[in-house]
Amino acid sequence: MKTYIGIDLGGTNVRIGKVDEEGKVLYQAKSPSYAQEGPEVVMANVIKMISEVPGLDEVKGIGLGVPGPCDTVNGCMTLSSNLPGFTGYPIVKQIEDKFHIPTFIDNDANVAGLAEALVGAGKGLPVVYYTTLSTGIGGALIANGRVVSGKNGYAGEVANIIIDKRREKINHLNAGAVENEASGTAVVRKARKMLNNPNILHAGEVFDLAVSGDPVAKQLVQEVVEDLAIMYSVIAHVCDPYVFVLGGGMMKSADKFLPQVKERFYQLVHPGMRTTEFVIASLDEPGLIGAAMLPVSRGI
Repeated sequence: MKTYIGIDLGGTNVRIGKVDEEGKVLYQAKSPSYAQEGPEVVMANVIKMISEVPGLDEVKGIGLGVPGPCDTVNGCMTLSSNLPGFTGYPIVKQIEDKFHIPTFIDNDANVAGLAEALVGAGKGLPVVYYTTLSTGIGGALIANGRVVSGKNGYAGEVANIIIDKRREKINHLNAGAVENEASGTAVVRKARKMLNNPNILHAGEVFDLAVSGDPVAKQLVQEVVEDLAIMYSVIAHVCDPYVFVLGGGMMKSADKFLPQVKERFYQLVHPGMRTTEFVIASLDEPGLIGAAMLPVSRGI
């Protein structure tokens, strides 16, 4: 049985796991990431945690999932808002120089999608598109068992897709960017304004209000359904996936909006594309498992 190390490195915590080729987590450890103390401190801690993994001499490969786009060829992040100082920092080289084990890096949405494609809800399918609907909206395209990262590491980053250019510009994203219109954060922002209720804390409350018959909440949910259906239709017309795998906190309310999204999606795409499936992500630890699947996806 081949084993791999997966590293889920975030701005607050870092988790390291030993995972087999079927995605079973055999060992894991967690620590603060010490992100604000700089790359040297962060990497010293990561290297220490790797060295403590039992059976390290049997490990075939190491993968890292990080919060930002990556140069997967040169093994570094190209934007590191949550990990100060890591833009261009040679993460992969440091680990390979220390342990002499093939090491790979990609962003956290990509590795989560890879996990679902290889050992989760999309297992066995040639083209899988993973989205996470949560605080923001992330995406990952997995084709023939490998993440498509693109030239600059932004492939699959659907948050900036424009679903209506006439909408208000909210932040650095485009006016009408889907993340600013249909993410969990967007649903809460809009609901507080439309319902004149600053106490709404999460999107699930809005979906529940819509189901209970609140007319304003129903209108908002209809808008979110339309925006998500447009996003998925845009993606589908580019890569025509066999399946969309959906993860993230909003999926706790999937029964209250996903059927409507699918129905509208099928109206927006060509008739021959109406067999595309929508399934909910199945893994409890997609970030950790997905990081470990990076070397698996390279045939290691």
